[in-house]
Amino acid sequence: MCGEQTKLTVENMSFSGVVLADFPEYIHTLIQVKEACALANYRAGILEEEVFLEIVKACRKAKELSYAENFPVDVFHGGGGIGINMNINEVLAELTDQKADPVDHINRSQSTSDVCHTALRITLYGMLEDLAGALEDFMAVMQEKVREFGSIQTIARTCWQDGMQIPVDSLWKGVLASAGRSREKLESLKSLMEQVNLGWTVVGTGTGAPDAYREQIIDALRDVTKRNVSWWDSPYDAAQNPDDLARVSTEVSILSALMSKFSRDLRLLCSGPETGLAELTVPPVQKGSSFFPGKVNPVVPEMMIQCNFLVQGNHGVILEALESGEMHLNIWEEMMGFLLMQNIRRLTKAIHLFTEKCIVGVTCNSLVCRQYAMSSIPLVVRYKEVYGYQKASRMIGQMGLEKFLKHCRQQESQTAENK
Repeated sequence: MCGEQTKLTVENMSFSGVVLADFPEYIHTLIQVKEACALANYRAGILEEEVFLEIVKACRKAKELSYAENFPVDVFHGGGGIGINMNINEVLAELTDQKADPVDHINRSQSTSDVCHTALRITLYGMLEDLAGALEDFMAVMQEKVREFGSIQTIARTCWQDGMQIPVDSLWKGVLASAGRSREKLESLKSLMEQVNLGWTVVGTGTGAPDAYREQIIDALRDVTKRNVSWWDSPYDAAQNPDDLARVSTEVSILSALMSKFSRDLRLLCSGPETGLAELTVPPVQKGSSFFPGKVNPVVPEMMIQCNFLVQGNHGVILEALESGEMHLNIWEEMMGFLLMQNIRRLTKAIHLFTEKCIVGVTCNSLVCRQYAMSSIPLVVRYKEVYGYQKASRMIGQMGLEKFLKHCRQQESQTAENK
C-alpha cells in the first residue's frame, strides 16, 4: 500500500535500519492527528462531509493494518520528517479507494512540521506514563528491601577504602529517594508534552491553514486523542526550539544513570562468592558461564548498565540535534523525538526486567556483613572520639594500627574494671 512519495523516501534515504513500523505507538497517534485534522477541516466548512467520513473510516482501518508492510520509511531521513507524513497520507488515501487525495484532502491545512511535532509529543506523553509505572513498581520492591535489610550492619566504603559502620539498607534508601525525585520530575515534565503547534504549519505563521480551521483544531485534537492539549505560547518558538524534548531526554538520561550506578553497586556487592565482597546475592536467572559450572554472573544488572550506554548515546545526539537547528525551523526535531522514544522504551523495559528478574530476589549475606561491620576502621572512628583526630593519628603513626587498637581495647577493659 506504499504510494509514490513513500517509495521514493525508501529508495533515496533508507540507511539506518530504523523504520517507522518500529514505532507503533507513534503511528497510532499520527493516525489520530490526521483524524483530528479532518474533523477540524469539516467543522470549519472546508472539507466536504463525504470526504471527511471517508478519511475517518480510513483512520479506523489504518489502525488494524500490518505496520511492517505499510510504514517502511526510514525515520532518520532528510527533509524534517516529510517522508513520514507522506507515508501516512498515502496509506490513508489508499484506504479511501482514492476518494481522498493524500495532499489536497488528507494533508489539508497541515504541514509536516506541525503534524509530526504534535504526534511526537502526544506519543511521548503516553510513553512517560509507562516509564512512571515501571519506576513505581521498582520503588515498591525497593521499599520491601529496605524493611528486609534495615537491621543488618555492614561497612561503608569511601574511595574504595573501609569506612564506618552503616546499615545495609542505607544504599537502598538512597536509591529509593533518588528514584522518587526522578518520578516527580518526569511527572512534572509530562505537561510539556501536551503543548503542540498543530495549526501553525511550517514555521509558525499558520500560512496554509485557514483561521476557521485553526479555531477548531485544538478541540478536535482533544476529542480524538482524549488529551488535554494546548498550543505553545509562541508558534515560532515551537518551530525553532524543540528544547522540551531535550528537557525530557535529560531527565530520562539522569534516571538511566542512577539505575546504572545502582546496578554497578549491586555487581560489586555480589562479587565473589569467595574472593569478592559477597555482601549480597543476586538470583541466578540463567547459567553464568559456558565454561565454569555453577557460576552465577550478575547478568541482569549488566543488562541495565548496557541500557544506560545506549540511553546516554542517544541523549548526546538529541542535544546535538537541538543545537543544530538553523534559523526558523529545526529539521532535526524528528530525529530527537525518535531517539527519545527509543530511550524511554528501552529504559521502561529494562527497569521492569531489573525489578522482576533481579531486585525482587536479592538476598543479604548477613554473616559477611556483620564481619565487615566489626573490622578495624569503624573501631578507629570510635576511638577517635575518645582521643581526638590529631592524637589518634599520631598514635597510629607511632604504634601502627594493630597495636593502636590493642591499646585502645586494653584501656577500655581497665576503665570497665575500675568502674
